[in-house]
Order: sequence, then structure tokens, then C-alpha cells
Amino acid sequence: MSMTKDDDDLREFGYRPELKRTLGNFHTFAAGISYISILTGTFQLFYFGFGFGGPAYWWSWPLVFVGQLMVALCFAELAAKYPVAGSVYNWAKKLGGPHVGWLAGWMMLIASIVSIAAVALAYQATLPQISKAFQIVGDGTGTYDVATNAVILAAVLILFTTLVNAFGVKLMARINTAGVFLELVATVVLIVLFAVHVVRGPSVVLDTHGHGGSGSFGYMGAFLTAALASAYVMYGFDTAASLGEESVDPSRNAPRAILRALLASFVLGGLILILALMSVSSLDGKGITSDGLQYVVLDVLGDTGGKLMLWCVLIAVTVCALAVHTAAIRLAFAMSRDNNLPAASLMAKVSPRFQTPVLPAVVIGVLALAILLVNIRQPQIFSVVTSIGIIMIYVAYLLVTGPMLVARLRGTWTPAGDGKFSLGRWGLPVNILGVLWGGAMTVNLAWPRAEVYNATAPYHWYLRWGAFLFVGAVLLGGFAYYWFVQRHKTGVLSSHAASENESESQTHADTVHTAH
Repeated sequence: MSMTKDDDDLREFGYRPELKRTLGNFHTFAAGISYISILTGTFQLFYFGFGFGGPAYWWSWPLVFVGQLMVALCFAELAAKYPVAGSVYNWAKKLGGPHVGWLAGWMMLIASIVSIAAVALAYQATLPQISKAFQIVGDGTGTYDVATNAVILAAVLILFTTLVNAFGVKLMARINTAGVFLELVATVVLIVLFAVHVVRGPSVVLDTHGHGGSGSFGYMGAFLTAALASAYVMYGFDTAASLGEESVDPSRNAPRAILRALLASFVLGGLILILALMSVSSLDGKGITSDGLQYVVLDVLGDTGGKLMLWCVLIAVTVCALAVHTAAIRLAFAMSRDNNLPAASLMAKVSPRFQTPVLPAVVIGVLALAILLVNIRQPQIFSVVTSIGIIMIYVAYLLVTGPMLVARLRGTWTPAGDGKFSLGRWGLPVNILGVLWGGAMTVNLAWPRAEVYNATAPYHWYLRWGAFLFVGAVLLGGFAYYWFVQRHKTGVLSSHAASENESESQTHADTVHTAH
């Protein structure tokens, strides 16, 4: 059987093609930008950034962009050479060996599940602003009203993303593409509306407005804390490559999609943030530090226009959760066909009817719900869950950029040829900056700040050190499981392995093509 060139790229990993190639250029771009989701991230944590750093927290946006751009450039080079499902897992496996690959995949998988829960919590930030009827638990003033209600609303969203992903990539792609198109249009409209309502100049971002001067490290400490709000938005661009086995010409499209998604998010998100600060009627309003951008939208656009825009934000949150869930499924599928997860043969099974791995969709949805239930009475549920999710993503990214840097220093890294994306002589400095950035931000995000991990009573040391304890337990516990149990089983499952006949057929086809 003759395979296409796209499918032939899988032979290097020993896989046979099983997922249907139905995604084009915009689908791939949409996957990356819906994971990043400008409206989801900016609306979910603006209150946090402004609350700690004031208007000047805006400068964390370009800072995070430059750092993440270094990582994205490395990923684009990898996507050109290895356009395969479960991008981070397979890249780390190729660069650092099976042990590093498994650990990267494990961290990314847990991070993705946590991220689904974190994104779903954004419903709470928006729906009650549209109508008080969505505040199902209490009136929002009780100690646990908001956190408990957030879990209920998030559970509905997770149920939706589970069902859509279980019914196949075509349905997911249609909803995702329509949602991304609407999000991009709504983002541009919001930027224009903010721009025509400005009441102060762009110099507002040079002012702290009295925020962040009381901490032990002065304003720098507050600024580094506020940077969490920007770090939460600009990750997940690797999703464009994780759908490589379902995309047409992924080795060329995925690198472009990764970089375009990050750049579009930086430009549009940065404009929303600065224009929000320029157009809100007062920077002293309590709502800006409690309700964030939702408050600004209603303040600037009025009740009718503001609520219409908040419905668009709700759609953005929905497709973002859908994209995160989709990426997690592809990662679980990639690890399972290598027999690297429990019940691997079942987890790696592709439904002949829906052309997608159904069991991972359900398992991941259930685990995301479990994370919510564990935190149901946690008043700091938003900052705790989002922080831990981001930290594990950064660790997983480091397990790719780190081994890639080692390969460059050893002279064993060779970019894809045939005119595909390559950093050339810029590869080494970009890679070094990517690793330094990833390490520094991981430490910054995990730093045991009471304001993030234990802001209200009861105060416990284990809550304050929660990020180190949770991420450390996932890292060490996961690797211990792999070392003592899973590594003895690892290897491509026979039902997913490329057969010798396919390889011989492809070799013959290549020979004939060369002769002609």
C-alpha cells in the first residue's frame, strides 16, 4: 500500500497512519490560537495582574511574549522535522531518549488535564456578570459561594468538550474554527470600541497607581507575581503540531501556525489590555481588581454592548477548553500506542466510526472534573489551579528545549531540509534563551507566595508550598512509576506499528518516483 509523504514521516517513529487527515491551514492555526485564546486568558486573570502590579503590569505582556517566542521558534523547528501527534512527548523522546520523553509526556498530560479545569473555571468570571441567574450557589458573598459555583459551571463545560471530542475530529474542527473566527472578529471589534472610548493616554502603563510597593522585594516582587496573568495566556501553541497526523502537509503548516498563533495573540491581546486601561472610567474602581476585564467591558460599553461582548468571551472560553481537551487526547493517544500508559491498548484504540480515540476523551474529562471537585471549597481555586497548570507546562517545555540544546552543543541536531523551517545559525542562541527563560519563569511561578497559594485563612505551610509539593509529587511519583513499572513494557503496540510490507511498498514507490 502506497502511503502519502505526510504519512511516510510517521515511519521514523515506527507508526502506521490511523488518524484521518482532514485539517487544512486555518484548522491548524485555529487549534493553536484557540488553545492560547486571547479572550479567555486576558479576561480570566486581568484582575490578578492589575491587583498586584497596577497598570504597569502590562509590561509583563511583552516580556512573556519574547520569552515564549524563543520556545516557539524551537518548537517550529521541531514541528518541521517531526509533525507527529503528542508533539512534546515525541519530540522529547527523539531528543532525550525514552526516559525524558515519557517524563515530558507525563508532565504535559497532567498539565493539560489541570489546564482544562483551569480554563473551565473562566465560566465563573463571565456568566454571573451576564446574569445573576448563573450564580447558582448562594449570592456570591459567602466564603465558598464563588468557588463552588465555579466548579458547577466548569463541570458543564467539561462535559461538553468530552462529548464533542468523543464524536470525532471533524465536529471538533468545525466548532473550533467557527469559534476562533468569532473570537478574532470579537477581539478586533473590542479593540476598536475601547479605542473610541479612551479617556487617558498610553502613558498609563508607566504608572503603578499605588499597587505593589509593600512587598519584601518592592515593586519588582509585585510585578513578577502579576506576570502570572500574562504567562497564563501565551502557552499551548504546540497544539498546532500535536494535530500533525490529522493535518495536510503538517511539516510546513505547523511551524507557521505555531508562530502565527503566538504573534496574533501577542498583538491583539496587548492592544486589548492597554486600551482597557486607557478607556475604563476610573482606575480606582473596586470592580477592576475583583471582576477585571469583565468590569471594564461593562463600564466602557454599557450594559447591552458589554453583555453582548461577554457572550463572545464565553464562546472563546468554550473553544479554548475544547482545544486543550483535544491536545490532551492526542498526547494520551501518542503515549498509549507506545504502551506508555495504563490500559494502553484501549487508550490507543481509534474508533472506526468517529475516527478518533474515544476512551482518552472520557478519561481526561473525568480527571479534569476530579481536580475541580478536590478544590471545590478552595477560595483561591482560580490562582492555585492556573498557577500549577502553567508551571507543569513550563517544565514539560523545558524537557524539550533542554535536550534540544544538548543536541545542538553536541552537534547532533539537524533541522529539516527541503526548504522547511529552520533557525540556521540563530538556533543555538535562541535555544539557550528559551531554556533560561523556561527555568526562570518556572521558579518565579512556583515561588511560595502567600498571595497566590494561601491568601486567606486557614494558613498552612503546605498550601504556601503547594506548587513545589504538587509538581514535585507529579514529577517524582510519575518517574518512579515509569522506572519500576512502565519502562519494562514500553514499545510500539503491534496494532499501531508500521508493517514491514508498508515500508517495503513505500521504498519501492520512492524508487519509482526517483527514476521518473
